[in-house]
Amino acid sequence: MNRLEIACLLTLVLTQTVFGQDTRYRPNNQLIPAPECLSLRGAWQGEHAACDASTHDAWLKDISHWRFERKIRIGFDGWRYAEPALKWAQSSFIQPQMMVHDRYFYDPVTSKYTVDRYLDDLEKRYGGIDSVLIWPTYPNMGIDDRNQHDMIRCMPGGVAGVKKMVADFHRRGVRVLFPMMMWDQGTRNPDEPWPQAIASLMKEIDADGINGDTQDGVPVAFSLAAEKTGHPLAFEPEASPADEALAWNVMTWGQYTSNFSLVPGVDRFRWLETRHMVNISDRWNRNKNDDLQYAFFNGEGWESWENIWGIWNGITPRDGEATRRMATIERAIAPFLVSQDWEPFYPTHFYGVFASRWPLNEQTVWTIVNRNEYDIESRQISVPAAEGMRFFDLYHGAELKPEMEGDTAVLSFALEAHGFGAVLATSNDPPQQVQKLMMAMKAMTIRPLSSYSSQWRTVSQKVVEIPLTKSVAGTPAGMIKIAGGDYVFKVEGIEIEGSDDVGVDVQYPWEDTPRRYHERRMQIKPFYIDKYEVTNASFKKFLDASHYRPRDPVNFLRDWKNGTYPEGWSNKPVTWVSLEDAREYAKWAGKRLPHEWEWQFAAEGQDRRSYPWGNRWEDSAVPKPDKGRLLVGPDDVDAHPTGASRSGVMDMVGNVWQWTDEYLDDHTRAGILRGGSYYQPQGSIWYFPQAYKNTQHGKLLLMAPSYDRAGTLGFRCVMDAE
Repeated sequence: MNRLEIACLLTLVLTQTVFGQDTRYRPNNQLIPAPECLSLRGAWQGEHAACDASTHDAWLKDISHWRFERKIRIGFDGWRYAEPALKWAQSSFIQPQMMVHDRYFYDPVTSKYTVDRYLDDLEKRYGGIDSVLIWPTYPNMGIDDRNQHDMIRCMPGGVAGVKKMVADFHRRGVRVLFPMMMWDQGTRNPDEPWPQAIASLMKEIDADGINGDTQDGVPVAFSLAAEKTGHPLAFEPEASPADEALAWNVMTWGQYTSNFSLVPGVDRFRWLETRHMVNISDRWNRNKNDDLQYAFFNGEGWESWENIWGIWNGITPRDGEATRRMATIERAIAPFLVSQDWEPFYPTHFYGVFASRWPLNEQTVWTIVNRNEYDIESRQISVPAAEGMRFFDLYHGAELKPEMEGDTAVLSFALEAHGFGAVLATSNDPPQQVQKLMMAMKAMTIRPLSSYSSQWRTVSQKVVEIPLTKSVAGTPAGMIKIAGGDYVFKVEGIEIEGSDDVGVDVQYPWEDTPRRYHERRMQIKPFYIDKYEVTNASFKKFLDASHYRPRDPVNFLRDWKNGTYPEGWSNKPVTWVSLEDAREYAKWAGKRLPHEWEWQFAAEGQDRRSYPWGNRWEDSAVPKPDKGRLLVGPDDVDAHPTGASRSGVMDMVGNVWQWTDEYLDDHTRAGILRGGSYYQPQGSIWYFPQAYKNTQHGKLLLMAPSYDRAGTLGFRCVMDAE
């Protein structure tokens, strides 16, 4: 059972407790349904009854009673929402999940974090963010025995560098979260229980919160552990938690996007506790209007997630501008959006226009969404109007002149198709913050949303050039000649997520987009390939002769001690070398790294074998799998002679992964790995998957040498033949 199935099962169990309560509007997982009268009925469904004041009042009374009773049932105590260290979460409206591999975040050339560049880009494209979920783990985790915290410690600069990077975000007013994976039970065991391990590391790097990956509620033990350190953390589970968990999980994701409809739902957790921040997460959808409108209606936030495991699903210009406007308003009216007197589905004049009323002291704000496909510029809402009451169109930055009908003010203003609106009612001048908002929105909304492109585009990738070597005529020592020839190169990426969407995997030079499945008839030129992977002994000769020392030395030859490999390891493949390290060795040796199609051609030959040795898996052809929590080290490169390819190339599969090509786009770098490894961490399907077949490759997201090096990753070289 995968993580989503588990989350759904637990959600089903938890919602059973709701069914015993006296309500007509049972929550559908995380959404409370609207009054039935708001949904159109076809003639075949019976006569449609329009809403009136009595139906709205009855619905509001019903769900208010459910909230009152539900809080009694769960013994709700919301004291953590008043905790000063956690109050930032109540206005954390825009939060991206950011892969550490994003090229806007770190520059491997200068070896520096580029937080300002990353934030400036988001500011330009959609108005900036309030918090960021920094993701250093999946999908790379499990390539060796580093656990989730080891992956953080391997980031450039180690813990000190990460802490300084977090401070750079704080300097720009952005809070920082990291993920925790309770499924990470197959890699190195932490030195202390997970609640304490997480709390102490987050305090050390001064992080603000934790996202509970795959979790339907982060247990209270984690909050207590953080508080014990004197560094409280905002916990944000991915899936719908039990209602009881709202008392200590002050944030959560809204993953109810499959339930989007014309009529918005009321977020269950937001309704139970308006100070609870929900960030709607809809990673794969390419049109974000539903996400943004549901968020604005519920006074909550959005997970502006574009780099999905190295697959770019960028926000369109139209959605980016809508995000800028929505978030600008929400930040300015944030105190209203935690009002305990929130009134969803405040009556509007037009079908398909939905409003939420947010009263605060003597003032009131309405957040409004037009779910229709057409503009509406007419009478929109009617509100009670005491003498001296003034009304302001916050979206367009203008004061409204109401049409009075007795003691009711009818407000008219424009709403774009699939657009947004906001109104303030006050008996005084608008607060200074609102005046500033109106000035900004007046300038911002001169141009309609419809004038911004809604066209979604993928990003192009390119392969990093591998310069040819000097051509040689005779077969160099330790190498095997591959004669080349006509070849149908067919391979697939083994990424766990992304289905067959455009953008998954890589884009070969002959393709116009990245995709998972690839096939190409090509002419392979003759070349020589190392019979074995580069060994520890060979790599030491390189170091002794060249005096090479990497600029980023963290994890370099991590299993060596005092400048040399462990006793008995001379003939094992060298590991803990980055792509940059491997290229330097190849350059010193007068060689180069192979293109992936060259590696595969040497492995499968013209007869297109499934494995280098044949079409059936043979246990004797590869090392015995290591399923423990700590690496034991690879086998000698010549330990499995039955694993040779037809051309005699050895140890291509199952011992250590091997570097080949590098691909990059505007946001991500990735190395193509071939051959799989002996290490198979257990307990989860989310660890880096193996690619043992000749027609499969692994894609390792690259950040920096310290992070990219792995205990199961080595390389072999090639030379060009005359």
